[in-house]
Amino acid sequence: MTHHPQSSVAPAQLTDRQLWAALWSLVVGFFMIMLDATIVSVANPAIMRGLGLGGDYSGVVWVTSAYLLAYAVPLLVTGRLGDRFGPRRMFLVGLAVFTLSSAWCGLAGMLPGGGLGMLVAARAAQGLGASFISPQTMAIITRIFPPQRRGVAMGVWGSVAGVAGLVGPIAGGVLVDAFGWESIFFVNVPIGIAALIAASRFVPKLPTHAHRFDLPGVALFVAGMFLIVFGLQEGNTYDWGPIVGPISVVGLIVAGLVLLALFVVWQGVQRGEPLLPLAVMRDRNFALANIAVTSTGFAVTTFNLPLIFFLQTVRGLTPTQGALVLAPSAVMSVILARFVGRLVDRVVNPRVLIAPGAVAYLGGMVWMAWLMRPDTPIWLFLLPAALLGIGGSFVWGPLSTTANRSLPPQWAGAGSGIYNTTRQLGAVIGSASIAALMEARIAAHLPGAAPSAGASGMVLPEPIRAPFAAAMAESLLLPAGVLGIALVAALFLVPPPFRRPGAGAPAPGSARP
Repeated sequence: MTHHPQSSVAPAQLTDRQLWAALWSLVVGFFMIMLDATIVSVANPAIMRGLGLGGDYSGVVWVTSAYLLAYAVPLLVTGRLGDRFGPRRMFLVGLAVFTLSSAWCGLAGMLPGGGLGMLVAARAAQGLGASFISPQTMAIITRIFPPQRRGVAMGVWGSVAGVAGLVGPIAGGVLVDAFGWESIFFVNVPIGIAALIAASRFVPKLPTHAHRFDLPGVALFVAGMFLIVFGLQEGNTYDWGPIVGPISVVGLIVAGLVLLALFVVWQGVQRGEPLLPLAVMRDRNFALANIAVTSTGFAVTTFNLPLIFFLQTVRGLTPTQGALVLAPSAVMSVILARFVGRLVDRVVNPRVLIAPGAVAYLGGMVWMAWLMRPDTPIWLFLLPAALLGIGGSFVWGPLSTTANRSLPPQWAGAGSGIYNTTRQLGAVIGSASIAALMEARIAAHLPGAAPSAGASGMVLPEPIRAPFAAAMAESLLLPAGVLGIALVAALFLVPPPFRRPGAGAPAPGSARP
């Protein structure tokens, strides 16, 4: 390599080899943080046993929600921090925080005073580190790859999110079976160190831009999101009624929605520099891609939890065996990632790829829910799993490319922050919603056993397997239904403005991975 990241580098100065070295260095860190959004799902039964949580589904789901909430809420700010102090510097800071907090997560059950509270706090620290990493990856790619060469690069980046969502449960199952639930966090330490070394060497330092930060906007956004997530996730705990005095679950959710509405109004009227520049939402494809990725993030996050509980407690599979049911998804995603990335550069209208992908994704989830019965042969689950991988490949990468393809460079940080925020907001709300729905469906099918049925991760007694399976299958229909929003949004996408009908191939000299 010939460039020195210590000095600012203009994108035009980078060779193809340097571009792809930078991309893969970013992908390692991004894959790690996306993996941690889903790897915990397969370990939830083991965490519940290890920390003595009994049937506290809401408690264990906070292990995921704390991560997602701390990840999502700062993204609008951390994207701007990358513009102000340099995306490379913020990426390295995030990697360091994420790696150290991963070690803390693994030690949370062993340290004095440890337990669920410490694990949730450590996961929040992990999420904060992830919030520094994620927007920088997308912003750097947007700034160093020219628009006509960005399709493959963004396809690789976007596919990482889908692959991580599918590989996470498999990796988690293997690690939990072999080394215990703590190992799913300890594994991040060597990966994080390797990512730090690679990013320090290969990711270029880019020019910075001065920014002011909207502190009232931050306060409104953080408070609103916390109230909504807390209300959704703890609703069943308080029977969707009063919490303390006049404060109720519904009241918290309504207050959160009001604060978010005030946040949007404030972004439009304030005279400073808004966190959410509403002008960027006038780009049709950017707005639609954000709607689609929000519902997709919701669906992917909520999908694994009921399926894993079904496979382990109804079918008696080990964490590894249960996670391997999703192996065809990961395999198909890896096989198709490069192919789909090249298609993005050739297909004029992105909906030609994304809409069929969303149909396949949605169909795989409904098919999986239909199969969730105590007597279904396990091998049949591999078929919808493969369909999920195919559908995800045509959704994640093309969506990320479509979102930022037509944005000007000065909006790269803001656009990346918004896109990553909306994806994670979907994941946060999904994580909170699925816990409430699972408890409600268990209570409906097994009123005498709820909420503890299946919480231990051990195989359920024969008489209650069928009703518990029905509860999990019904819960799985939630992500499938929300994914329908992504399909509708995809149908209204249009060709990017710099494309002309018939301009299929990338410009000569385009980079290839």
